Amino acid sequence: MSDSIIIATRESPLALWQAEHVQALLRERYPEKDVKLLGMTTKGDQILDKTLSKIGGKGLFVKELEVAMQEGSAHLAVHSLKDVPMELPEGFVLAAVSSREDPRDAFVSPRYETLESMPAGSVVGTASLRRELMLRSKFPHLVVKPVRGNVGTRLRKLDSGEYDALIMASAGLKRLGLEERIREIISDEISLPSPGQGALGLECLANDEKTREAVAFINDEQTRACCLAERAVSRALGGSCQVPLAAYATITDSTMRLRALIGDHTTGELVATEQTGPWTEYERLASEAVEALLKQGARRYIEKLLTNQH
Repeated sequence: MSDSIIIATRESPLALWQAEHVQALLRERYPEKDVKLLGMTTKGDQILDKTLSKIGGKGLFVKELEVAMQEGSAHLAVHSLKDVPMELPEGFVLAAVSSREDPRDAFVSPRYETLESMPAGSVVGTASLRRELMLRSKFPHLVVKPVRGNVGTRLRKLDSGEYDALIMASAGLKRLGLEERIREIISDEISLPSPGQGALGLECLANDEKTREAVAFINDEQTRACCLAERAVSRALGGSCQVPLAAYATITDSTMRLRALIGDHTTGELVATEQTGPWTEYERLASEAVEALLKQGARRYIEKLLTNQH
């Protein structure tokens, strides 16, 4: 690596916050280096009239940044880990996973205090099939509608009356200084987070040893283990935003608790599992969770979704 470190980033306010956060960490650690941002607009930022699951999934937010690294115009990219496809393209690695911001979902509404207090027929917006599944499963009396766009765009749609409430990631709202918009943090017992939610993933070329070494100090070993367990569950079950799946791991003392569920977001039907064991054995816990979900019939949800998409 030369005297500069170039971070490729999307130009949405949240993506810029994340890239600037990593930029500040790197500047503090390496005051002699020039740490710069390369702002880019991805396909996922441009197509806002369709749901992610219909236009090709999470990779739409990542592809252009990967091309910039391959071409040598950037050394690394900073992502919300939940937006990173479960299979990285050949030649790329997750060089670091940062410690996690609050991974839970947030209830945002100008009209109601809590999700529980919303009357039948109220309209709730979400960009995620996982949250749609949670709403249909636990709050079948509410009307669920998709909402796309960055955080600011979604909040404007809420404020203009298109929706009575939104379910959003609390991490994004907190990072953007919009914590006062959160009416309620939804318990992870009610809304299980998506794989990697709240964590940042730093991606670089697998053969770029200098960048990998430079960012290694940002890696949080336990957060990484939790996120890799969650991502392994998702990957084994065809994980993408086309599948309404949640997976969330926590570590207490040295024990990991991994919970996962998958279902049908159109009906609210789901199957769920919980596995516990030493956190260093996160790969085993993930495969046991997958096995438990498949035994309960997870395959039928995946097949139904794939049939409906074709």
